[in-house]
Amino acid sequence: MLGGGGLVAVNVYATASEGDSAQPGRSRTDQVLAAGAATIDCPDVGSQLTATPEQARAEVDKELALLDKQITEAYRQLQEATRDGQQDGAFTDNAIMTPLKDKRAATIERIAVTIDRVGDRPAGLEAFAPCTLRASGNQDGQDNGQSGDQSSGGQDDNGGQDGQDGRNQGDGEGGQQGGNGGQAGNGPVAADFQDIRTVQPNVRNPSPQGDASRGTFATSCGVNAGGLFNSDNVIVAPGVSNGAHHFHDYVGNQANSAFASDDDLANADTTCADEGDRSSYFWPVLRVQNGAQEQDADAPGGGVEGNAGEIVTPKQVTMTFEGSPRGEVTAMPRLLRIITGDAKAFVNGTANANASWSCTGFEDRQLKDKYPLCPAGSDVVRTFRFQSCWDGRNIDSANHRTHVAFADAEGNCGNGFRAIPQLVQRIVYDVDAPSLEDGGRTTPLFGVDSFPEQLHKPVTDHGDFINVFDEKLMREMVDCINDGRKCGAGAGSGAGEDAGNTPKPPPAPKPPTSKPTSEPAPEPSSEAPSGGDEQDDDPADTGSGPAPEPSGAQTTKPAGGAGGDREDATPEADTPPEADATPKADATPKADTSPSAVHRDPVTTSDDPDAEESAVPGPEPTLPADGDQASGSLTEPQATTGGLADTGAQLWPAAAGAVLLILGFVLLRRISHR
Repeated sequence: MLGGGGLVAVNVYATASEGDSAQPGRSRTDQVLAAGAATIDCPDVGSQLTATPEQARAEVDKELALLDKQITEAYRQLQEATRDGQQDGAFTDNAIMTPLKDKRAATIERIAVTIDRVGDRPAGLEAFAPCTLRASGNQDGQDNGQSGDQSSGGQDDNGGQDGQDGRNQGDGEGGQQGGNGGQAGNGPVAADFQDIRTVQPNVRNPSPQGDASRGTFATSCGVNAGGLFNSDNVIVAPGVSNGAHHFHDYVGNQANSAFASDDDLANADTTCADEGDRSSYFWPVLRVQNGAQEQDADAPGGGVEGNAGEIVTPKQVTMTFEGSPRGEVTAMPRLLRIITGDAKAFVNGTANANASWSCTGFEDRQLKDKYPLCPAGSDVVRTFRFQSCWDGRNIDSANHRTHVAFADAEGNCGNGFRAIPQLVQRIVYDVDAPSLEDGGRTTPLFGVDSFPEQLHKPVTDHGDFINVFDEKLMREMVDCINDGRKCGAGAGSGAGEDAGNTPKPPPAPKPPTSKPTSEPAPEPSSEAPSGGDEQDDDPADTGSGPAPEPSGAQTTKPAGGAGGDREDATPEADTPPEADATPKADATPKADTSPSAVHRDPVTTSDDPDAEESAVPGPEPTLPADGDQASGSLTEPQATTGGLADTGAQLWPAAAGAVLLILGFVLLRRISHR
């Protein structure tokens, strides 16, 4: 009787609980695959290595880059298996996920051994070897997509290009979507976009105190019109070719590659108007998914890893260094390295995410996990506010984060850190709002380059900076900021000083295709928000005010090629939207928005191990109220079912237990009668 009753209870409980995560008889992997598009979620090892000894860092960085390469290869295998119809959980686990775990375990062990030779062996890293398969939230790409016919540019069912023939048959009519969305099959999708006019004003900055450093210093380094690109990252993966797995725009220092030494950077040419600024400023390129084949279409970091479409040259790039609302700033140390944002935020969570997307005329409204749909007369804006507190000792750290920090809500630097000039980077693009109702076929979707498994999500946007100001110019910057003046080669034009908020936008009708998550917002304030440090511990909750525009002229021809010079384009950042402006979802692409691919000469990369910006794992993004699944907020399968009503076939052990219970009761009665 006890055995039968226990069997009943355990089986009923287990079967009912199974309904929370899997369908009857199906593994969790099966469930994720059945939910639609999937990606690979691996815990970030680099973020755990905050105390790596200096002697071990070079070798550890290479092993961390290898971990990223392993994820990239596994994700590519997952895409191929999906294309081939091998959406079987057992196959995926045995052929992809288990080998990935084994490779990661071996690499993590080498990292631990390397550190153990010169310091204390890190504990618990082995727990970071397993990865999981998770629903990507890109299922809506299947509804918006085309089936791969000739009219849609030769796309296959996954939105990828059907071999070499498919790549050459694109008709240029837009970023034709398929299974996962995007020209290369891994995003973006329609749900990654939101009409900026539906966003409430959300930019808040700490109020300057009496002794605040109120000045600004603007540097002018051009827009990378010459096309200097590579898929390296000298900060995170030094000595590793294709360490970023996506292409970067570079302005400023022209020697930046994975193999650039500090001396190389110090002696390099610069595109900055003031040659005393040889700093390196770089960020992921923006592409329109228009079927164009750039010269990196068959190269690592480019089309090979899902970064496809035409690279867009920025219309304007402004780099302004601002002061602290709490007091004076101190000089940045030469060769200080700063990363802001998280290139892996889609799977890492938003702890270090710092993306800010908006439109000219609406920059008091910042989007963190959506690309903006801008009305007519308004351009797309990416804004990066870099960390403004420094530990006073180190120019880098093992995880490339802990030597710098954001100020708190009042602008204070904690933990003994000191305030340094805050780099505010503003990048403007002349791109049309995509047509969402047809998945970008009429007017193509756009998105940033990313690691393949990050699916070009806007939350993964990030920026990188290496300070190579000479000491004289750095002193001038600090004095200017502390004295409350406006200085620098980019301070004279003033084109962007009021570009963020002076136009009065038209009323915001509910867009028919972007499915906004909120009601139309009131008109923005006519006063531009003042600059300042981040107001709370989560930089993703704050925005930035507009900054002065640079002159845009490059003084040195970039080494990457002879792309057409677009730097003299007339600024439109302060042009008010038309009174009857509506989202440009149906507008035809602007022919002169981005330079032709034939003018580009990106740096070809190899298959060396690769890595990208590290980040401390954080909580997953919150699911929006409308249930949108495209923002990377879900870690569990989307199509799970369960409950006793669905799982009757799984209750046979409980039935057997019931029989035992009854037989035991009968036997007990007979014994008692005797």
